[in-house]
Amino acid sequence: MTGSETVPDAAPARSSIGALVRRGLVVGTILLLLAGLPGWTLLAAGADWPRAVVVVGGLIFAAAAAAPIALFSGLGRRSDRLMALGTTVLGVLWVLFVWSVLGQLLGLAMLLIGIDNPIRARVVASVVVAVSALLLGWGFVAAMRVPQVVRRDVVLDRLGRRLDGLQVALITDTHFGPINRARWSAGVVAKLNQLDADIVCHLGDIADGAVGRRQPQAAPLADVRARLARVYVTGNHEYFSDAQDWLDYMAEIGWTPLHNRHLLVRRGVDGLVIAGIDDATAAGSGVPGHGASLATALAGSHRDLPVLLLAHQPKQVVAAAAIGIDLQVSGHTHGGQIWPFNFLVRLDQPVVHGLSRHGPRTQLYTSRGTGFWGPPFRIFAPSEITLLTLRRP
Repeated sequence: MTGSETVPDAAPARSSIGALVRRGLVVGTILLLLAGLPGWTLLAAGADWPRAVVVVGGLIFAAAAAAPIALFSGLGRRSDRLMALGTTVLGVLWVLFVWSVLGQLLGLAMLLIGIDNPIRARVVASVVVAVSALLLGWGFVAAMRVPQVVRRDVVLDRLGRRLDGLQVALITDTHFGPINRARWSAGVVAKLNQLDADIVCHLGDIADGAVGRRQPQAAPLADVRARLARVYVTGNHEYFSDAQDWLDYMAEIGWTPLHNRHLLVRRGVDGLVIAGIDDATAAGSGVPGHGASLATALAGSHRDLPVLLLAHQPKQVVAAAAIGIDLQVSGHTHGGQIWPFNFLVRLDQPVVHGLSRHGPRTQLYTSRGTGFWGPPFRIFAPSEITLLTLRRP
């Protein structure tokens, strides 16, 4: 080696490997917990099942713990079948885990009244299986059906008289993905069109995957009708594939993408500013020209007019409230999707669902979402198509 030669810096490679190892340990620990506690509750814990039951059940839980690995590897992105299998198993494990935890409370109560094993453990196992199966069946039907319409009146102090009664329909988090829901998508559009809304909004997370892969499911959106405007903003999942392609696609089928911009709708002399900003994750996504900017979105708007803001995540309301936005509409939370995940969502977002007030002027409506992400279940968090009617005081 001469003095002019250099040795490639191996630090970035070591750092990348270390991050993968840490991620693998976290994912592995989570999967072991999700599969381990239900496995112990149903097969061990003093139930004294026949050896064959324990062996077969143990193999099933081991396979179940391995199946969601497709979610955290490149396999899931390449194969819709693997992704659908992995997410479904993950949902089943979550429900079994939750009810296994609650089953321990039942076991404790039975212990206190003097019921011994194996009867106590077998009763707990039977109850956990029965409740989980019932909830998973019900949750699958709830996830796959066309949502019901949730109707709310929202009073805006600055709304002009001619805009009283303006109807705004919301869909969000359609998450077109590995389970083909083209017929479901057409059903959502048909129900939307029955509402005959003035404004229709899609609040992001349109799909999991690129336009070329998910276009058959998204295609019915071209048939959505609105009297004044059809508007769309990106969610965080657009930045997992190609956000700009989705913005371009929605523009091609006649929607107005609000990529940090606004438009004005009027009835006579009264107007409403409809603004939209990129998702909160856009700035860190690496996509050039993307990143939420309220200042850019509102540049040139009439500041004396009320503002309807589309922002995918409820926590973006902090910036909206700081400048007195009248109403922000958001999705992202899914209402928790599978109980009790709503409590974990609340750690990251100010609101999980519904209408809330933030500051002296700003209101926020958070939708539970129209579709679902990942596991095809909705448990105690029904999906919705939302119809907001704007009212004067």
